[in-house]
Amino acid sequence: MIIVAPAAPSDVGAAAVVLAEAFADDPVTAPLVGGGEPADRQARLEHLFVALLRPAVADATVDLARHPGDPDVLGVAIWEAPGTVTSVVQLAAQLPSFARACGIGGLLRAASTKHAIDRHRPRSPHWYLQEVGVAARARGAGVGTALLRSRLAVVDAQDAAAHLESSTEQNRRLYRRHGFVDVGPVRGLASPPMVMSRPPASRRAGAGAAASRSATV
Repeated sequence: MIIVAPAAPSDVGAAAVVLAEAFADDPVTAPLVGGGEPADRQARLEHLFVALLRPAVADATVDLARHPGDPDVLGVAIWEAPGTVTSVVQLAAQLPSFARACGIGGLLRAASTKHAIDRHRPRSPHWYLQEVGVAARARGAGVGTALLRSRLAVVDAQDAAAHLESSTEQNRRLYRRHGFVDVGPVRGLASPPMVMSRPPASRRAGAGAAASRSATV
């Protein structure tokens, strides 16, 4: 059994370790911290995810997956709620972690990458899945599915849309099973991830009803 619950500030370190492991070979995230020995790259990725996690934990939009009664973190999902904007003060507070992760050149690459990705985000309010990762020891055990189901239940209760980008076809298959559809690649990146969108529950239900009517005509 897997349980999903919001992360606490004390969980940031463990969550960053899981995400750093999960994104070690990601074609979009990994280049931001550069090359080097695997242990050094892991440490830099952990600094990167600490910087991303802290503001989201404060907004209560980081979900952690665990076994009941076990503090070991199996998976992490970082979301942004509709209308959420990270303030300049929040970003400035994380600059030391970003700098340790990326260096000056990496910070410039990170800013360029974020700009390219942000240009593809919808203008209308939506939940945004910023990052999701599962520890290697827990892959294939339904952790990613549990994380998605938990937050998407909130999204559907609000009749809200959701949005993400995915770098691998394996992950896209998981997202499609949960109602996301391909929109198109992120233009302007060397290894462009796929933009994916999930309409609000009311629109998905309406589309399903229309398809059923067409099938019976």
